[in-house]
Amino acid sequence: MAKPDVVIVPCSDYALETARSALEQVLAPLGGLDWVNSGMKIAVKVNLVTAAAPEEAATVHPGLLCALVELLVKRGADVVVGDSPGGLYSAAHVNRVYAAAGMKAVEQYGGRLNQNFEEREARFPEGKVCRQFRYTAYLDEADAIIDLCKLKTHGMMAMTCGAKNMFGTIPGTVKPEYHFRYPDPRDFARMIVDLDEYFKPRLTIVDAVDCMEGNGPTGGTPRHMGALLAGESPHKVDLVCAGLIGLKREEVPTLEAALERGLIPASGSELTVEGDPAAFAIPDFQRIATGNSHLFQGDGTSVLKKVKGTLMRWALSQRPQVKPAECVGCGVCRNVCPADAITIVKKKPRIDRQKCIRCFCCQEFCPESAMQVHRTTIAKLLDN
Repeated sequence: MAKPDVVIVPCSDYALETARSALEQVLAPLGGLDWVNSGMKIAVKVNLVTAAAPEEAATVHPGLLCALVELLVKRGADVVVGDSPGGLYSAAHVNRVYAAAGMKAVEQYGGRLNQNFEEREARFPEGKVCRQFRYTAYLDEADAIIDLCKLKTHGMMAMTCGAKNMFGTIPGTVKPEYHFRYPDPRDFARMIVDLDEYFKPRLTIVDAVDCMEGNGPTGGTPRHMGALLAGESPHKVDLVCAGLIGLKREEVPTLEAALERGLIPASGSELTVEGDPAAFAIPDFQRIATGNSHLFQGDGTSVLKKVKGTLMRWALSQRPQVKPAECVGCGVCRNVCPADAITIVKKKPRIDRQKCIRCFCCQEFCPESAMQVHRTTIAKLLDN
């Protein structure tokens, strides 16, 4: 019998027994973990974007991770858990993130946290936009990669889930360079898909028990969904996840980039899904309105369409904007800006709009959630 593209099951909380049972249910239609052999080295690539406590829903929850590690170790696998969060890709910084996110608990279940902070260069001639890049070397030691991600909103990509999680293969201090190289969300999304195609995770599992809505991926609000999803394609899993939070495919650049390459169908209704996504969908999920549905217009050969696309992007593209009352003048936004577009004036950030590449690094890493995604007046009027 053919495997489904995506499986979705309930998972009410992160208690070990609950998480273990949900994992077994979500993986069973995909063949379970029968592909894992004794002695196999498995890298679990988690989302550890920043040093946030598990209850903040910015990172994969350790309860779910421990249950997965336990199942893998029982099959004789050698399991390493890793990521490259924002900031220095060093033992000191990454171990602080491990500790804050509760990741050290995996050691009780036979897993280990990555302590190899070497970097390597990859050549990928098949890439659409990213044919050479630096990456975290620990992944070379793995026989297979499991993409364990968190369902969250995202300022630049509208949603971060399976596909976007693989951006964590790029060392933290190198990430701003990639934002600068690919300032257009379309090309940034194509770069993400290049990474997915290079690393080819064997399995994608989505932590959608507690998601993040609003000002994600770090400054939003936890929202309980109570679901666990899995599939062999991160893009097909993402297509289902987008529907759960009310996003259309064309609003998520990574999905449009995957569609370009024939990696997903045009609609989630064309996927084979086991389980009932409608039972978990949240109609009032607080999303980031990005105007991304207009990004891929004008990619064709028609001059008129190209001009139309350019005008639409100029009129509708979102931009970062600070809420002065919430800003404490810490300067993190200035420090992470790859375009050097932010200066601190009278203890408040000032954004040079001519330099700003709208990568939303400032919004992503603002510790006070004072940097928000701002929509243009024209975009708001079109919604009415």
